[in-house]
Amino acid sequence: MKKLSQKLVKLLSKKRLKISFAESCTGGLLSSSITSVSGSSKVFTHGLVTYSNQAKINILRVPKRIIIKNGAVSYETCLSMVKNLNKICKTNISVSITGVAGPKGGTKKKPVGLVYIGIKKGKKILVKKYLFNNKKRNLIQKATVNKALNLVLSFVI
Repeated sequence: MKKLSQKLVKLLSKKRLKISFAESCTGGLLSSSITSVSGSSKVFTHGLVTYSNQAKINILRVPKRIIIKNGAVSYETCLSMVKNLNKICKTNISVSITGVAGPKGGTKKKPVGLVYIGIKKGKKILVKKYLFNNKKRNLIQKATVNKALNLVLSFVI
C-alpha cells in the first residue's frame, strides 16, 4: 500500500492533478494511505468518510431514493457518490468507495467483501464491483484501498 501511495502522489504531482476521496467501508484508510506520503498536500484536497446513509445523503447529496431502491452498497450509490464528490471538491480525480467490510452485515445478495469503487477523471467515469473472499474486516479494507490505488494509477498513467 505504501509504495502504491508514494507512486500515486509522485505521479499526481508530476501531472499537477488534484484528487479527492469519499469513503464508506474503508473509513478513511485510503485518505490515510495518501496523507502518510510526504508531499501529498500538493495533490490531495478532500477525504470524506461518509459511513452512514445519512452522511451519503447530507454530505454527498446521494438521492435518498437511490439508497432506498438499490442500497448503500450498490453500483448506483457508488456512481452518485463519485459524481457528487467531483462537483463538491472540483478535483481532477475523484474516488468513491462503498462496501460491506464485515465480519457482519452481509446478506446473500450483498455478502461480506462486496465493494464498489468509483473513479471520475474529467468526463470519464468507471465504477467497478469487487468481491473479496477474505472475511476479515481489516484485510477487506486493505485490499479495497490497494485496488483503489491501482485503479487510480491506471486512470492517470
